Amino acid sequence: MGHDHSHHHHDHSAALTNVNAAFIIGIILNFLFVLIEVIVGFSIHSLSLLSDAGHNLADVGALALSLLAFKLLKVKSTEQYTYGYRKTSIIVSLFNAMLLLVSIGAIVYEAILRFMHPQPMPGTIIAIVAGIGIAINSVTALLFFRNKDSDLNIKGAYLHLMSDAVVSLGIVIGGIIIYYTHWYILDSIISITIAVVILLSTWRLMKESLRLSLDGIPENIKLQDIKDTALKVNGVKDLHHIHIWAISTTENALTAHLVLAENATMEDERKIKHVLKHQLEHKNIHHITLETERENQPCEAEDC
Repeated sequence: MGHDHSHHHHDHSAALTNVNAAFIIGIILNFLFVLIEVIVGFSIHSLSLLSDAGHNLADVGALALSLLAFKLLKVKSTEQYTYGYRKTSIIVSLFNAMLLLVSIGAIVYEAILRFMHPQPMPGTIIAIVAGIGIAINSVTALLFFRNKDSDLNIKGAYLHLMSDAVVSLGIVIGGIIIYYTHWYILDSIISITIAVVILLSTWRLMKESLRLSLDGIPENIKLQDIKDTALKVNGVKDLHHIHIWAISTTENALTAHLVLAENATMEDERKIKHVLKHQLEHKNIHHITLETERENQPCEAEDC
């Protein structure tokens, strides 16, 4: 029975370029905008601005944690942590989603209180401040656009920033309506709408983060597809006892039992493994461990 570990790969995963700069610029710009929203929000008693500031502050925290996770990805493995700290990126992604869910609760609670006691406020100032938000969030979101499909944390950052831009647009429209109609209850309605937008953009991120935290198969990988890919390789009779999990938000691993014809030689085995690993790398699996069996050998593991 042969055993093989593959840790070399041709890096078919998308290269994460300029990510550090994007996170740093995003953190600085969004934090400055949070300060503007807090100062103006308190001075004119606008809940929509203050709730958006809370949302943006959560995003600043999320960006900072994601940046830390990317730094930890580069830490080499140790005797205690054989994968290094790669899993940190998944934990951070889950924490980011939970942080946003908490901010939703706070926004809805405050909006309901304000709904019963609406306060007068200048719609023009609300619209101007939110207009600044559209510009800042759109610019920072575009920094992550190129790499958004290559990593869960980058995708999370992109989704948050784009949803922030949409929310800011809603606040601009609300500010204009308040200016012309003095319908101050709209401030609370906008705040609840913000909460719904955050919930929709966060829910899927949380589901995927939780799945990866529990070593579930990453969303873009299908178990049957992996098996079908293996069976197409000449000489492979079966692939079973398959385990696929995420090491980080960008790297996946697989272990499996590879069944070959009973007359397969060691050279055949080497070639088959080489071809199969290359095929699996195209399926976004980077760390591959294959244990080989022959057709006439019964599998010793109970759950083969």
